[in-house]
Amino acid sequence: MERLEQALFRLEQGFELQFRLGPTLQGKEVQVYTNYPAKGHMFDRLKYHSLDWVYPNGREDDSDKYCRLDLTVAGSFQYYFSCGDEEKVSSGYIVVDPVLRVGGNNDVLLLDCISSQTYLAKCLGPLDKWLDRVRVAKETGYNMIHFTPLQKLGLSGFCYSIADQLELNPDFSTEGKHCTWRDIGNLVETLRKEWNMVCITDVVYNHTAADSEWIHLHPECGYNLVNSPYLKPAWLLDRLLWHLNCEVANGKYAEQGVPACIQDEHHINALRGVLWQQVFSRLRLWEFLQVNVDEAVEQFKQLLQEGETTMMKEHRKVSSPECKKQLKIVQDLQHRRFGNKVDMNSALNIFWPHSMSPSDIQECCNSFRGRLEELNLDAYKEMNHHAEQATDCIVRNVVHEHLSDQGPKLGPVSRKYPLCPRYFIFPFEEMTFDEETQLMEQRDKACHFLAHDGFVKGNDLSRDFVGPGSQVYLRRELVCLGNTIKLRYGEKPEDCPYLWARMKLYTEITAKVFSGVCLVNCLSTPLHVAERMLDQARCLRPDLYVVAELIIREVLQNVCVARLGITSLIRGKQSHQHCEQGDWLSWFGREPVGAFVQPSLRPLIPAFAHTMFMDISPNNHSPIQACSVYDFLPSSVLVSMACCATGSTRGYDELLPYQISMVGDNHIYTCWNSDAQTSDQVNLQTGILAGKLALNRLHQQLAAEGFTQVDLEQLDEDVVAVTRHCPSSHQSVVAVLRRAVKNPETHHYAFDVPPMFIPGQIKEVILEALTIVSTSSNRKDDKNINGLPERTVEIKEHIQLKDSRVVKKANMVSKENSVVQEIVFEKFPPGCIIIFRVTLDPWSQEQLGALRRQLIQFSPQYQTCSLAELRTPSVLTKPIMSRLTLADMNMLLYRCDAEEREGGGGCYSVPTWLPLKYGGLQGLMSVMAEIRPKNDLGHPLCDNLRQGDWMMDYVSNRLLAKGGTVGEVGHWFQAMFGYLKHIPRYLVPCYFDSIIQGAYTTALEAVFKQMSSFVQNGSSLVKQLALGSVQMCGVCHSWALPTLSPHLNDVPYRLNGVTNQEEQCCMSMAAGLPHSCAGILRCWGRDTFISLRGLLLLTGRHLEARNIILAFAGTLRYGLIPNLLGRGSSARFNSRDAVWWWLQCIREYCTLVPDGVSILKCPVSRMYPTNVSEPQPAGAWDQPLYDVIQEAMQRHMQCIQFRETNAGPQLDPNMTEEGFNVEAGVDQTTGFIYGGNRFNCGTWMDKMGESTKAQNKGIPATPRDGSAVEIVGLCKSIVHWLVKLHNNGHFPYKAVNIRRGGQTYSVSYVEWDCKIQENFEKKFYISHDPEDSEDKHPELVHKRGIYKDSFGASSPWCDYQLRPNFPIAMVVAPELFTVVKAWEALGIAEKKLLGPLGMKTLDPDDMVYCGVYDKNLDNNNFNQAKGFNYHQGPEWLWLLSYFLRAKLYFAKKIGKETYDKTANLVKNILSRHNVHLERSHWKGLPELTNENGQHCPFSSESQASSIATILEVLYDL
Repeated sequence: MERLEQALFRLEQGFELQFRLGPTLQGKEVQVYTNYPAKGHMFDRLKYHSLDWVYPNGREDDSDKYCRLDLTVAGSFQYYFSCGDEEKVSSGYIVVDPVLRVGGNNDVLLLDCISSQTYLAKCLGPLDKWLDRVRVAKETGYNMIHFTPLQKLGLSGFCYSIADQLELNPDFSTEGKHCTWRDIGNLVETLRKEWNMVCITDVVYNHTAADSEWIHLHPECGYNLVNSPYLKPAWLLDRLLWHLNCEVANGKYAEQGVPACIQDEHHINALRGVLWQQVFSRLRLWEFLQVNVDEAVEQFKQLLQEGETTMMKEHRKVSSPECKKQLKIVQDLQHRRFGNKVDMNSALNIFWPHSMSPSDIQECCNSFRGRLEELNLDAYKEMNHHAEQATDCIVRNVVHEHLSDQGPKLGPVSRKYPLCPRYFIFPFEEMTFDEETQLMEQRDKACHFLAHDGFVKGNDLSRDFVGPGSQVYLRRELVCLGNTIKLRYGEKPEDCPYLWARMKLYTEITAKVFSGVCLVNCLSTPLHVAERMLDQARCLRPDLYVVAELIIREVLQNVCVARLGITSLIRGKQSHQHCEQGDWLSWFGREPVGAFVQPSLRPLIPAFAHTMFMDISPNNHSPIQACSVYDFLPSSVLVSMACCATGSTRGYDELLPYQISMVGDNHIYTCWNSDAQTSDQVNLQTGILAGKLALNRLHQQLAAEGFTQVDLEQLDEDVVAVTRHCPSSHQSVVAVLRRAVKNPETHHYAFDVPPMFIPGQIKEVILEALTIVSTSSNRKDDKNINGLPERTVEIKEHIQLKDSRVVKKANMVSKENSVVQEIVFEKFPPGCIIIFRVTLDPWSQEQLGALRRQLIQFSPQYQTCSLAELRTPSVLTKPIMSRLTLADMNMLLYRCDAEEREGGGGCYSVPTWLPLKYGGLQGLMSVMAEIRPKNDLGHPLCDNLRQGDWMMDYVSNRLLAKGGTVGEVGHWFQAMFGYLKHIPRYLVPCYFDSIIQGAYTTALEAVFKQMSSFVQNGSSLVKQLALGSVQMCGVCHSWALPTLSPHLNDVPYRLNGVTNQEEQCCMSMAAGLPHSCAGILRCWGRDTFISLRGLLLLTGRHLEARNIILAFAGTLRYGLIPNLLGRGSSARFNSRDAVWWWLQCIREYCTLVPDGVSILKCPVSRMYPTNVSEPQPAGAWDQPLYDVIQEAMQRHMQCIQFRETNAGPQLDPNMTEEGFNVEAGVDQTTGFIYGGNRFNCGTWMDKMGESTKAQNKGIPATPRDGSAVEIVGLCKSIVHWLVKLHNNGHFPYKAVNIRRGGQTYSVSYVEWDCKIQENFEKKFYISHDPEDSEDKHPELVHKRGIYKDSFGASSPWCDYQLRPNFPIAMVVAPELFTVVKAWEALGIAEKKLLGPLGMKTLDPDDMVYCGVYDKNLDNNNFNQAKGFNYHQGPEWLWLLSYFLRAKLYFAKKIGKETYDKTANLVKNILSRHNVHLERSHWKGLPELTNENGQHCPFSSESQASSIATILEVLYDL
């Protein structure tokens, strides 16, 4: 069962979300619940409601039913489902994206259109100057402004250290004007309406400024030593480290090798020693984990001396073995030294004296003391381990801050630059460490020792690093933010009411003003807190835009995004340099260029979080510190070409050479002035602002116009090409950029750049730009934030290719079977960029427009950019499928390789891959169904399509060769592919798929229109199985049935292309694919008639069913129909059961088909009028079908005995001589059909031994001679039916006549019917009574309450084997069975024989059971060699259907409750077949599986009987 809590499912508003049952849930009582608000209700995270099931076909079918949500509300919503008595089986989250609106008309701002610029609020100055300063964003094309917190900051000035969450920063006010939140709201609304800009701001929930007044009035809102006493050891360590720092700064440890100025490794090693000796040894922190041994032993001794009290007796009586294994230590809630106690109950369970004598008590106490000392030693070791880790962390911090070249090199240790940061605030005057220690136990003082916030590298999202059990502060693993205090929310608002109320108000203020929020330190904020706060924000602003930065593993990232409903994840440009291209391309773009068109109803698959791709975020160092100024422009192009939201930070575009400090920088942003002359103003001549304006416009245009497909190509070491492509217009925008990570002024770059090949025709150069040296005289000043004045960007926009300085020449050339434009660069230095607009060439554009016009018939989405033709090929103006028969559909859709080769062809083989399963469309669809959802354009099939037209020609030419109406479809494909061959090759796979998929879907619609209402109104599973009728039934000269009587009406004819004569073209049925479908091996009597009801009668193909019944009737000989048909003239009559399946199908035909009894009078052209006749031509000897039926019954009653024609190794190389002797008759005492001998196998379990090595050659594995249970059941069904037919006047015979000893005897069908009825349970049921007189071999009974597999076998033990054949008799002749006995037997079969897809053919408890079939294995194992175990364990699918149908029948007899449970079981089992059908390239069900449903490579991949009989189960349901 899937667990989807860690998967991310994103959807846009307007989508319909459906919940459907997976295979493990079908047939069970399932209810889906969600907290998505019902219509007219507000969202409440804790309020769930159930969803109603929708039944699309009007029937309660679990395979198709669904419940739905119409998504119109943004946010994160949870769903879960119950199953039976389990209230919550599995759950997951759905994230619905918000819709942002701008302008006076509330125009939609698409998420992929977003271009955001971040502003540090503290650098904006007074509010009255903000519009001038943020105008820079407007004038350079940004449509979103992201403000850092606007609240009052702490004294440190750190942007995210908020002193008062409810108060606006006073720096925004002027002497004459006090700034309020309403003023901010008015400004934000002005920007939204007049400038079309959305504003968002940061929210910080995990900490507050260390100097926040409110936190000191409400210390319970932080982690202190009163509410978090487990922090005491960490606090003591923190204080002693501070005192050590002061002593090192004062030079106290200089002589011990630790001077104030730490300069080398010797000082570091000495520091380790000082830490261990002066800090950890002195603190004795292990005592916080230990027990006072003396006190505990004394208490224990007193309990023993008090004697064995009643309470102790009771305790010892109920004590479990588990509690005796370990002594329980009770943690001291106040976390004092030696404060832990021993659970004396556990102690008394473990340590108990032999007697109450003083010596025994003392001995017991000594043992107890020893164990406590061991536990204390373990505690000592544990604390020492923490101390070692803390030492390592402290030393690493010192090395980084004082020694490392990558660190700040802070200089000598001092109070300002300590050895390590302080983890707790100390709001009192300085005192000695011993005096401080005393404060720890004074609650009014200890509550003010609040823990600072920070982050832990690699911290698990679900782990509270300050909570109980965490040792982060003790082990000094925190990267500390000393200007903040970590907030302590608890699990619910009641745990800290003031904090929750304050932060709720903070959230409401923010949501009223801003369109979105950025969650700062999202990983350090408890998820449940962020959830509640965002819920509150969405109450006020339903379409809240939420962004966050999460640098964690994808699984944890998804959890955070899903639970919080994060809209976009911030990812920096530098992020992709540390991961594989495939990983970051997933968020760089939506889908690849040339992606497949997805169906409107499709599975919802886990997605990547939407991205805000930033060239730089506020927390990153200036790129100039890592790369050259010439790389700013190419990097901006790389970001702007991403198909997602993009972002930057103010200063980047101005080429700011340093990072604006988040803490102490008091510089102010410059203002916009298009005629800027001074250093406090900027315009388009500043930095790369002009380039950024063009890029932002382009980014927004591409998203708005649907350029959703992206390709990224590394042309050279530092040259990258990014393509954005529109899948409807097929226009492209191609950006080529040359990175300049190293300064080209000092680093040598190669002059030549390799040429580039662009498919299509370049219409214009959208942008050509290069960073250059400027003549500007502006200089940096001390007040304003400004960039490098000597650098600017030289740009050209919307020029022709001939006017480009970068492109030397552009020629149309042939490359990889396509015409492309070759671009040779003239001068393309590092830092240069060029962006082309590309269209298809006119001819390709015309062809593609015409193709899209034709594809509109399949989907209206092709309407865009479709073109009407002056002359449309006439074949394209006609319906393509309406004239095709179901036999034609067999050719169009299916035909495996063996079938194709009979016509001189074969299935298409994809080079470097595999042949397709079918020559017809299903062969392609099965592969495309796997490629399409994943857009696997690198698949060999896609490569083959791009490289040439071979596959297109195969599809059309194959159908053209068939001629007739199928040939017309070939002409249709030829015309459609005519367009396809003239479009760029990179588009061929997706449009080929559209053509094939459209034709396939149309064909299926036409198929179902020709079938019964059961199929038309049935579930998707019913329809899938019904297609098996088309898959298995086809027409071919070499597969032809025996010729039907020329006097029979409605027989299909066709013109023979060779003789030019009319010939019958009746459809025949394959037994299975790919092994039994062509030539002499195609038609098998038994398989045909096991399958005929499901594949032909239930699907409404009555005429084809009639013709097959009559064709086999014409081959009747000896009273049998052939098993292997061989067109009749090469038939083999070695099957005792095939004739009974044929008769059962006639009964079903008469019952299911309107006026079905008329078939009884249809003329049958007898091929063998007598047993010794030579094959007769059609029409030479006709008789009505009822006469043929009577002959079959008559011959069985008379007793059939003959030797097969051409008996010997030429007929069967494995059969012994005795095996060719066929016998079948009726036991006159019981009425049972009997037959066979121990040398042949005349039932469906017909495996003949083949191995000389194992000495099983010529020996049947399952002879089943005597009376096989299913044949007896089939006979009973037919005899009972003939009685009714005769009574109703449809069958002229009421009895059969036999000759015995020269006398003729008449046996009526009524008498025969009664005999079977009277004797069946007597002879076949194995009762629970060991003295039952009917059990002739009680010593062979190994299971009771079941039905024998046979009666009267030559090997009596075979009768008693548990096999799945008796349910067949239950279905065809249920009147033979007592309900109670039948139900018990079915229960045993379910327990022992039921597999995932089929039924085990033998009881696993049987000594010869073997569930793995291997036809090629030839060893010395008699029971396995050469597949001898074919029917001795492998799980056959067709048997499952009879088991399920029998269960349903008898469950209904028992009662409604039993029936409902059984129906649910059946649905659950059939769901596995549904899954197999969906996943199988053959789109069929296999003949059998190995044990436990494992794939068997020797099985037919699609078997007629498997598909047909499972369809029958669904019909019964």
